[in-house]
Amino acid sequence: MRDQENGVAAIRKFVQRAEALDFDSLWVQESILGKSNVLEPVTLLTYAAALTERLRLGVSIMLLTLRNPIQLAKSLTSLDNLSHGRIDAGIGIGGHVPEETFGHTHDGRVQRFEESIQVMKTLWTQPEATFSGRCWNFENISVTPLPVQQPHPPIWFGARQPPALRRAVAFGDAFMGAGSSTLSDFTTQNSQLQQYLDEADRDPAMFRISKRVYLAIDNDKARAEQRLVEGFGNYYGNDEMARRVAVWGSRDEVIEKCADFVAAGAKHLLLHPVFDEMEHMEQLAAEVMPHL
Repeated sequence: MRDQENGVAAIRKFVQRAEALDFDSLWVQESILGKSNVLEPVTLLTYAAALTERLRLGVSIMLLTLRNPIQLAKSLTSLDNLSHGRIDAGIGIGGHVPEETFGHTHDGRVQRFEESIQVMKTLWTQPEATFSGRCWNFENISVTPLPVQQPHPPIWFGARQPPALRRAVAFGDAFMGAGSSTLSDFTTQNSQLQQYLDEADRDPAMFRISKRVYLAIDNDKARAEQRLVEGFGNYYGNDEMARRVAVWGSRDEVIEKCADFVAAGAKHLLLHPVFDEMEHMEQLAAEVMPHL
């Protein structure tokens, strides 16, 4: 019980300090299965909403193929109302979680994913919603109250491959490049997104592009690298990924490398320290954010 109390106190302190430091938004991840100490994202963001007044609150990303879209639409609508319209809903199709565990088969997952998005949008925008599809069918149902944000909370996509990037443009409002993708990956993905936005006749200014950046600020680069490797090994079971995708070094080095993502098209950066989160948050606010 003591560890749980300390964990909740740490979350409260972090969330409230993030708002005081004038960060734009606060993001969580989803990890339904696994040994990492990760809380369910909608529940956690509901707690964060009660502690804050201004911060936008996002999740990147929820695997929509594992969830019931009617129930998720209701949960996110409730959270959007409780937060007075501050929610960003990040979704992805995934592929690394055994869907059979959740009562699904791998067959037809793309259609199920696309229909789930359409189901949520229908429920969010119609007081009495009707939907007819292969996976979901209903008539004159309601999840009122409707969201505060109109027409619905922004839908952020996590995607890598061209078909998924096309879906992001077709169904989404924003894209967040994965933390496990490199600068080169992100540059290619942004170029593809711009092409698909043009083909869909969508205004690029109305489609937000972001990048999660794992980082560590430390003048002792060897020490920072070692701690990153340990962190990635503990959380992802892949310590070498840290060396491939993370940014680390002095403040100036971190600023320079983050600026590379901005130059590659990112309009929003999700800055993700892997250790010493409170200390990093203070440094990011005072020494990095003013230069990006």
